[in-house]
Formats: sequence, structure tokens, C-alpha cells
Amino acid sequence: MTARVAPRSIRGRMLWVAAIATLVALALAGAAMATLLGRFVVEGLDQRLDAEIALLASVVDDAGRVDRARLTKRLGALTAGPDWRWRIDGPDGTIGSADFPRLDPLPPPAPGAPTPPPPRASAPRPREGGGGVHARELVIATARGPVTLTAAAPRAVVRRPVEGALLPLLLALSAIAAVLTAALLIQLRVGLAPLRRLRAQVAEIRDGRRSRVDEGQPAELRPLAVELNAFAADHEAALAAARAAAANMAHALKTPVAALALDLRDQPEQAAQVERIDRTIRHHLARARAAAVDRRAATPLSPAITDLVAVVTCPRGAAAPRVTVAVEPGAVAAMDPQDLDELLGNLLDNAVRHAATRVAVTAVRDARWLDVVVSDDGPGIPDAARARVAQPGTRLDERGDGHGFGLAIAVELVTLYGGTLTLDAAPEGGLAARLRLPAA
Repeated sequence: MTARVAPRSIRGRMLWVAAIATLVALALAGAAMATLLGRFVVEGLDQRLDAEIALLASVVDDAGRVDRARLTKRLGALTAGPDWRWRIDGPDGTIGSADFPRLDPLPPPAPGAPTPPPPRASAPRPREGGGGVHARELVIATARGPVTLTAAAPRAVVRRPVEGALLPLLLALSAIAAVLTAALLIQLRVGLAPLRRLRAQVAEIRDGRRSRVDEGQPAELRPLAVELNAFAADHEAALAAARAAAANMAHALKTPVAALALDLRDQPEQAAQVERIDRTIRHHLARARAAAVDRRAATPLSPAITDLVAVVTCPRGAAAPRVTVAVEPGAVAAMDPQDLDELLGNLLDNAVRHAATRVAVTAVRDARWLDVVVSDDGPGIPDAARARVAQPGTRLDERGDGHGFGLAIAVELVTLYGGTLTLDAAPEGGLAARLRLPAA
């Protein structure tokens, strides 16, 4: 198994690459600056040594003799430090510093190279010696032979300034690294902000608070936003078509099957067959409807209940019971509006039909759920019959219209969305239908 080196996130990968690039760049910059600083120090040292060689050349005449009196006067200028040395090699011998260091021999000429011409005055050449010595050497031609002038200084003269500059250089590079890191973090935060906004908008689409993402994105993200909107539109259209097909099938089959079941109540064998057909139809419709449930839907409770109360009480006119509604502000169900209307409409219709004088609807919310109670002051349902009344085609009250499918449909719908429906006795003596619905 190959170990993963780069982080998984885009932010982590950009930080990782930028950190490596920054470290390499700062290391190269530090090395280059140290090299340049050393070169400048060496050039300054060479200029000082060349000046000493010029002083030595001024005390040598054309015959190669050294004017010692003049040399004595200029010795002070030849001792820039305790470890600085000088030497004159000529026809009359060698004079100079007693402890002049041994210099490395000059490299031999390459095989086949032409013989160098006799020495004459030219530019000084660099020489190195054991013990960390840097020297400059000049050979001048005189009437009696060549004279070699050498000035040497310790390598520490070069090393000390470079080492002294390293700490400020490292501090400066650290400050640059800190500034670059801060700029990179700001750049990442600003650069990735459109991705964070796009992710939040996609989450809002999934939660039902938005139907499309904003296409006013940066050029790199605009094609993605367009594709996301096209996908959301296709999904919404497919979901609407599936829901419509399931609803049409349900409405087309429920009433004929219910009527047939009522007609065959006195014929047990045929009624059993109709009940089996009904169970099969309802099973497959429930599966189709479950596949078409819009998990992103969000429907406010208060306006939905207000509209349903007006619908179920209007046909009864003055004979309709008084309906009181107490819905907690901000209560929103994670259900499709049509499903919520069918669910609450069945419960309200039952409550209004059986209530004596009044119906009460309350809704409160906790962290994830809505608790909705529809209660009436009617005759209620005996305890033994409450488990049976939610079965399809069951009617305890034969008066008026209806086929006995209202509570069964309500149970199917609330179960489809992961909620629950329980039937209890209301404080007024009637029935209390308690719904627990997912909150948006």
C-alpha cells in the first residue's frame, strides 16, 4: 500500500506545496546571499592586499634592489592586523614577515600548453595557503631578474563578517517566511471562499431552503454551478413526475376499491379477496410514493393548518364546531405541502365531523421534531377500537359519507416521513390524534 504524502483537502495540498516551495526558495535565497556577501568581503580583502602589494612595489627599483629605508617608513601600512603578512622575493634574497605561511604550490601547466613568457608586471593573482590564509601575489620583472611580492591575510577576515551577517540574515528570512505564510493563508481563505459558499448553497438545496445555486461564480466554478442547477432541475422534474404518477394511481384506485369493499361487506369470501387486492395495491403505491418523497421539502405549519381549517369547516357553515389553532412560531415540517395537507386534512376532517362544539390544534417544536395534536370534544374512540380504526376501510361511525380510509392514509403518510401517529383520549373526552413529524 503506497503511503499518501499529499493531504486530501485542496487547502492542505496548496499549503503543502507552498510550504515546500517557500522553504526551497528561502534556502536558495539564503545560500545566494551568503555567497554574494562572501564574494564582496573577499573582493574588499583583495583590494586591501593589492594596496599592500602596491606599497611593496614602490620600494623596489628597476634593478630589483629594495630600498630598506623607504620600506621601514612604510611598514606601518603593511601591518593591518596581527596575522597579516608580507614578503619580497628577489635577486638579493627574501625579506618580510618572519612567520610568513607556506602557500600552496601553483598548479602545473597543462600538458602541451605553451611555455609561459618571462614574468613582468601584471595584475596580482590570488594564492591560498595552509592554516586558512588568503594571499595575493605579483611578479615584476627587473634588470637582475623577477621579483615576487606577496601579501597575505587570515581567512578569518572573510569568515567573521559572513558569520556576523548570518544571524540578521536568518532573522530577515524568517520574517519573510512569516509574511509569505500570512499572505498564503489570506490568499487561501479568499480564494476558497467561493467553494465554501457553493457548498453551503448545495446544502440549502438539499434542505429545501433553496432550489438552485448562484451562477455568478468565478470563471473556474461557473460551469460547475450551471451543471449543479441543471442536475437539480432534472431531479426536481423527475421527482414531480413520480409523485404525480403515484398520486394519480392512488386516487384512481382508492375510491373504486373502497366502494367495492363496502358493497361486499355481506359476502365474506369476496370481501376477503377485495381486502387482499387493496393491501397489494396500497403496498405497491406506498413503495412508489416512498421513492418519490421529497426529503428536501419544507412546509410552514401555521398557514397550512389555517387553510385546511377553512376548507373543512366551510361546508358545515354555522353548524361547524369552533376550531382553535395554536402553532409555535417558526414551526416548519420537513414534508411536501400536498402530503402535509392530506395528512392534516384527514385528521381535521375527522375531528370536525365528530366534534360536539370545538376542535383544538396545537403544534410545538423541539430540536428535530414537531409535536402536533388535533383533539375534539366528540364521543371519542374506545380503547379497544383505536388499534383497529387505522386499518383501511374500517368505520366506527356509519353516519354520513366516507369510506373509512382517512386514518389509514394518515398513518401511511406519517410513517413515510419517519414520524408517528397515536390516538389517545382528549381531555374534553373526545379523540386526540398526536402527530410527531420531522422538523425542517
